Amino acid sequence: MKFIPQNSAFVFPGQGSQKVGMGQALAAHYPAAKAIFEEADELLGFALSTLAWEGPEDDLNDTINTQPALLVHSVAALRVFKEQYPDLKPAFVAGHSLGELSALVAAEALDFPEALELVRRRGELMKRAGEDNPGGMAAILGLDIHQAEMAAVDASINGEIVEIANDNCPGQVVISGHSAAVERAIQTAKEFGARRALPLAVSIAAHSHLMAPAQKAFTEAINESGLRDPVLWVIGNVEASTMDDIASIRSDLQAQLTSRVRWTQSVQFMRAQGVRTFIELGSGSVLTGLLKRIDPDAQGIALGEPADFEKLAGDE
Repeated sequence: MKFIPQNSAFVFPGQGSQKVGMGQALAAHYPAAKAIFEEADELLGFALSTLAWEGPEDDLNDTINTQPALLVHSVAALRVFKEQYPDLKPAFVAGHSLGELSALVAAEALDFPEALELVRRRGELMKRAGEDNPGGMAAILGLDIHQAEMAAVDASINGEIVEIANDNCPGQVVISGHSAAVERAIQTAKEFGARRALPLAVSIAAHSHLMAPAQKAFTEAINESGLRDPVLWVIGNVEASTMDDIASIRSDLQAQLTSRVRWTQSVQFMRAQGVRTFIELGSGSVLTGLLKRIDPDAQGIALGEPADFEKLAGDE
C-alpha cells in the first residue's frame, strides 16, 4: 500500500494487549527489534525478554511487568518500521493509557531508556496504590458513554466510587473503582440494557481516584524523566487533543492515573484532521479492532509480528 504521511497516525496499545511470546518472533527476525529487547534487559537488570517470551503468564500479567513489556514491544516494532520506511513521519501519534509513553518515544519527547524507567515506575506505583486501595474494573458492552456514566453515578454511594476508566469505542466502556461499587454498576448497566457487563481479571482500579496515592511519586518521576518538546503532534488521553510542548505532556501524564482514557474522542479528533490510516505498533491488534467500531471508513494496520511487516511490504 502507499502511505500518505499527512493521512497517517501511529497508535500504541496499552494493558490488555500483552501475551506470552510477545515480540519474540520480531526480535528473532529483525536485529533492530532484538537490540531493543536486549537494551531493556540491561537497563532493567533482569531478563524482561524471557518473561515476555516464555512467561509465566501470571508474572507477565503483573502490572509492574506488563507495562514495560508492552512499551518494549511497541518500540521494537517502531524501530523496525522506521528502518523499512525511514521517510514516513505520521501526522499524529497516540497511545492507549500506558501506550502514551510509547507514543512519546515515537515523537522523540522521551528517549527509550527514560520511557522504560518511567513506565516501570508507573507500574510499581499503580500496583502499590492498588494494594493500599483495593478495587476492580469491569467492561460494559452495548451501552453508550452517557448510559455508562449514569450507571457509575448511581452506583457511587456509601463512600464507594466507580468511574469511567476507558471510553474505548461506541458500545465498549470500562469502569473502575471500589469493588462493591463496580458490582452495583454492573447490575445497573444490565438494567439499562447492556449486552454484557462483566468484571475484568485485574486487582487495581486503574484510571480512577483510587490511584491517587500514586500521584505524588509519579509526578516526581515525570518531572525527572527528561521530557522534551515533541517533534510530532501527540494526542493525549486526558483531553483527547494535541500536545506540542513539555508542559502539556507533563500535565496529561500526571492527570492520566486518575482520569479516563478518551480513546473514542482521540480517534475521532485525528479523523477530523484528515487521518485515514492508523498504524498500530506493538502487541496484538486491540486498537485496530476498536477503530472499526469508532469509524468503519478508517483503515487500521497492526504491526507486531514479522508476517505483518511482510504483508505490508507485499501490499505496496
